[in-house]
Amino acid sequence: MAILELQQVTFNAIGHQIINGVDLQVNSGDYLTISGPSGGGKSTILKLIATLLTPTSGEILFNGQAQAAYQTTAYRKEVSYCFQQPTLFGETVQDNLAFPFTVREQVYDQGKVQHLLDLVDLPEDYLTKKVTELSGGERQRVALIRNLIFLPKVLLLDEVTVGLDQANKAIVKKLIEQVHTDGVTILMVTHESDILAQAQQIIWVKEGRIVDETAISE
Repeated sequence: MAILELQQVTFNAIGHQIINGVDLQVNSGDYLTISGPSGGGKSTILKLIATLLTPTSGEILFNGQAQAAYQTTAYRKEVSYCFQQPTLFGETVQDNLAFPFTVREQVYDQGKVQHLLDLVDLPEDYLTKKVTELSGGERQRVALIRNLIFLPKVLLLDEVTVGLDQANKAIVKKLIEQVHTDGVTILMVTHESDILAQAQQIIWVKEGRIVDETAISE
């Protein structure tokens, strides 16, 4: 069953066409890896799906309903976007991990937070650690679990392993695989060869178009 559909989606910026008539169907439970040359439109497709950009023409459907029909905050709870460069706010790790509870007007759940910290190999005392003291890999892990305290239906990952050392990359990949097992549909933009080598299905994007869809045999 399709959870996301892009129908003849185009996007223009400053008179330049960046996305050109993209059609894409994403089924519930898919794990799609999106790759292609730099500047080809990979990240733009994710940002259009995430409502960070608005299509110039065409339509994006989520669960069979037009993206524009959803209230933005409600949509983003279901379709969650993770940036290449993680953005943390407040002073501490706990400020960030309490935020998803605050926006949902729910009581902070220490047990749930601790479980996610365990999944990314961060100890409980990191809750009081200042965000300015975190390494790049630690910042990425905190940003990811902030998005996953309440599991979305769709997780959009934009080059989230770029610049990470092998240890941090392995932790992030393990977390992504776990949430996929938990039923989250994943679209991941990457150009890293080791991730592409393990991909189940690759969508190749070039010059604003999908030029190939490759299903990898188990």
